[in-house]
Formats: sequence, structure tokens, C-alpha cells
Amino acid sequence: QVQLVESGGGLVQAGGSLRLSCAASGRTFSSYSMGWFRQAPGKEREFVAAIGWSGGNTYYADSVKGRFTISRDNAKNTVYLQMNSLKPEDTALYFCAAVYSTFYSRSYYYPATYNDWGQGTQVTVSS
Repeated sequence: QVQLVESGGGLVQAGGSLRLSCAASGRTFSSYSMGWFRQAPGKEREFVAAIGWSGGNTYYADSVKGRFTISRDNAKNTVYLQMNSLKPEDTALYFCAAVYSTFYSRSYYYPATYNDWGQGTQVTVSS
């Protein structure tokens, strides 16, 4: 099990940028594959981006491809989500999630794949 704490959310104007961080506890962080999800009021939790344990494989939702970048620093037990060209429809509570395995097929896409979740950080984009 790993404990996850997100930070970096806030209020930003459309077109602006934010960088979210997710700090993980535990000494085996480098063995976890990580994901970012988001949930807007009244909507289901949706996949945003994911990264394999080594950082070599990254995956994105079509809605954020080319605007968001996921990365990780295993020495700091942290995964990041750089968000550029933000839009009002990006407004949501953003969660990071971890799973102690590699991704297979499109497993990164599904919330049920992940075993551990953070509490979330709010991102609000004004028009």
C-alpha cells in the first residue's frame, strides 16, 4: 500500500498553466504505475493520464493530449501532471492513483485498476 498526497491545484484563467504533484510514501514507489484522474460535479471519474513504473510509457486521454504532460521522479517519490492551455472544461477535482504492477492492454484507463488513491486537489479554470 502507498499513501498519496496531491498538491498544486488552484484557480487559473483559461489558457493558463498549473503543475500538479502527487507525493507518495513508501520505499517501493518505483514499482508502482501511476495515473491521474479527474471528477467534475455530477460526472463520473475519468482518466486523464498514466505513466509506467519506469517513466518510459505514458498514456493520455484524447481530451488532454498535447496539453498535459505526465512525468515522475522516482528519487523523490513524486508524479507530476503539467497542465498547459487550460480550458474551463478541465475544471474538476484531480486525483492521483497507484497500482503495484505494470499496465496491460488499456488497464491504465480504468479506475478499478488502481489500488491506492489520494484525496484530490481542486483545479478551477475560469473563462
